[in-house]
Amino acid sequence: MKTLNKLSLFFLSFLMISIIGCSDTESSKINAGAPKITVKLVDSPGDYDEVNVNVVGVMIKMDDSNDDSGWIDLEMNSQGTINLLDLTGGVNEVLVDMKPIPAGTLEQMRLVLGDGNTIVIRNDADEPEVFDLKTPSAQQSGLKLKVGAVIEEGFTYNFVLDFDVDKSIVMAGNSDNIILKPVLYVSAEVSSGNIEGIVEPSDVPSMVSVLVDDMGTPETEDDFVVSANTDDTGAFVLWGLPAGTYDVVATPLNSESGYTEGSVSGILVINGETTTIAEPIQLTAQVGSISGDVTNDIVVTVTVKDKDSGDVVATMDSNANGEFILGDIPVGTYTVTISAAGFVSQDYTKDGSTDVIVTSDTETVLDAITLVAE
Repeated sequence: MKTLNKLSLFFLSFLMISIIGCSDTESSKINAGAPKITVKLVDSPGDYDEVNVNVVGVMIKMDDSNDDSGWIDLEMNSQGTINLLDLTGGVNEVLVDMKPIPAGTLEQMRLVLGDGNTIVIRNDADEPEVFDLKTPSAQQSGLKLKVGAVIEEGFTYNFVLDFDVDKSIVMAGNSDNIILKPVLYVSAEVSSGNIEGIVEPSDVPSMVSVLVDDMGTPETEDDFVVSANTDDTGAFVLWGLPAGTYDVVATPLNSESGYTEGSVSGILVINGETTTIAEPIQLTAQVGSISGDVTNDIVVTVTVKDKDSGDVVATMDSNANGEFILGDIPVGTYTVTISAAGFVSQDYTKDGSTDVIVTSDTETVLDAITLVAE
């Protein structure tokens, strides 16, 4: 999934040919049979609950004319409504699967949408609301995409249509209409590779991304980002990456998740292959610290437990004056217990609560503590 920032890449990204199982001999060409095409739909992330589109057709054209003749309607696996935001974590929708097409030059591709397209957006009360998506151009003839791929007998061609949700949704000002003006990019999987992996903790929804230096130049105007959201298991796939070496960055979608980004460097992508990152990308826990002073001026043991689970996350002895500071405590709510030989163990309490709250990059200073002798 990707977001391109260069207009010239609007219709075409990294398009090349997938060649499967044919030799160059004349006899093998004679027996090769019709070329075949597979078309998959994937989605770039969007800030909505759902974006539902009714896909009714995929068409191709073997010439570059601007008239409406010559379009070939490919037989879809099934027609129906697809929630684009379900296409994350490596999930894709196969629209056309291994359909024979003529040899020649595939100049254009068209995705046709029907009626009943909707979007689900949360209102001010954080409740989901369903709105109709107006799709006049797509309903009439379908969105045309420039391709320009040479199609030869006996070969199989695998195309990915990347639906950019954020760029496709247009709020129509005072009319209160929400318009769907589809922005898609077409690429061939063999002209690029994929990166797949896992982000942990898997229950922290994250966006995984890489920066692509499109032209290999120092300038950044031609660079773009390929990104994907993790699914419920923390899995992701970054589709359609040019061959090269990448730094993969995972960033939590919720800034209050208690985690910051994690990353892994030097991931090699080879055209036509999927690179699996061997170890999960670990998000970095946001941490703070807890400090305090025991007025008895003795060495005490300080134990920090997670409020909900009761698990011990840190323990240490103070200095001889009863002073202590525990660092690298993950953001959260804790119970802090102070104990020493000859004294009654005591949970730190303030205003009737034993809760000690740790926030990111902050030292939580406890009020002075006095232990009672046994």
